[in-house]
Amino acid sequence: MSDFITYDVLIIGAGAAGMMAACTAAEKGAKTAVVEKNDKVGRKLAITGKGRCNVTNDCDAETVMKNLPKNPRFMFSSLNAFPPQSVKAFFTDEGVPLKTERGNRVFPVSDNAYDIVDALHKRMKRLGVKIINARVTSVTADNGEVTGAVTDRGVLRAKAVIIAAGGMSYPGTGSTGDGYGFAEKLGHTVTAIKPSLVPLETAEDCSGMAGLSLKNVALSISEAGKKKPVFREQGEMLFTHTGISGPLVLSASSVMGEITENKYTAYIDLKPALDAGTLDARIVRDFGERKNMQLSNALRKLLPESVIPTVLEKAGLSPDKQCNAVTKQERTALAGVVKALPLCITAYRPIAEAIITDGGVSVKEIDPKTMQSKLIKGLYFAGEIIDVTGFTGGFNLQTAFSTGHAAGAAAAEQGRS
Repeated sequence: MSDFITYDVLIIGAGAAGMMAACTAAEKGAKTAVVEKNDKVGRKLAITGKGRCNVTNDCDAETVMKNLPKNPRFMFSSLNAFPPQSVKAFFTDEGVPLKTERGNRVFPVSDNAYDIVDALHKRMKRLGVKIINARVTSVTADNGEVTGAVTDRGVLRAKAVIIAAGGMSYPGTGSTGDGYGFAEKLGHTVTAIKPSLVPLETAEDCSGMAGLSLKNVALSISEAGKKKPVFREQGEMLFTHTGISGPLVLSASSVMGEITENKYTAYIDLKPALDAGTLDARIVRDFGERKNMQLSNALRKLLPESVIPTVLEKAGLSPDKQCNAVTKQERTALAGVVKALPLCITAYRPIAEAIITDGGVSVKEIDPKTMQSKLIKGLYFAGEIIDVTGFTGGFNLQTAFSTGHAAGAAAAEQGRS
């Protein structure tokens, strides 16, 4: 690999943010190169949305910000410059028809994430972006100004460098946290890294319920010492061998802090459509029809079979107890657990299982309009490496595309000057 070529813009990482940055910079006439350590571009993008790729959310910029639990105002400029409608137009212009599903989630009509990856890849090639298969070991700067990058295949010189190396989630796709080290060596602050949009582990043994999917339930997460729940929403979730997962749980994980002993408790309202009085009447009716039946069998019309043992245990009731022997006090306890099944949260699942990384380069050190470093001239950041997180629903990819577009446009201007 030649070490004497000087690129206007050098981008580290060919993920969603990096490829969008490359397309934008090249469109503005910058001599652009992308360094990617994987043998293919868009490895992580190809597995998002369970391989379907929830490419954005069909909403306005303000709504996107409302779905960013961390540092939403930082995204104001880049989201307004390149909002969801611009993302949709980008891919439809590249011949990828899109569709909008529940929750305004936008997917390719084909349900194939590779169509999104291919669209970005094809536009890069059409615009003459150089794709270099190499591993970056450091980003170089001199007198407060970026000079390029060192790779395992040689030195690359550039007038502007965009670090779009991702976070630490799904490390098998190449997101191994390299970018954090590059940023720190150049003087940037990297906030505490933890998994986000990740399943949660519980003290209770949930293995007997593993695989059970619950629809139309309400999940709330309470923090010890606080009156108001840190999270409460209605939707879908599921049990795993180690605890709980699914859309509600993933969203809840993004607003939780460090998990310590007895800090967080999850409460599942298994029947949010029924108030306390209606639920009690339903239980009275069911028990009246099954007077001589054991509780473990009598509750099957009200609850999924696999969750009944846990509900009864939490209510302090024996599964062998007959319905006609249940006291009003015990019935009240049972109804209370049905409306708020408590589970003690003990840990996040490993970051390798997380959809995104919480934490990253401090937004205080990045210009929100251009994504340029406030410390090093010509250095830019884009995507998951920045300390911004979103809920599920296409919001994280939208932030990747918006920051990539902003960084690409500004870096092109810097690189060509």
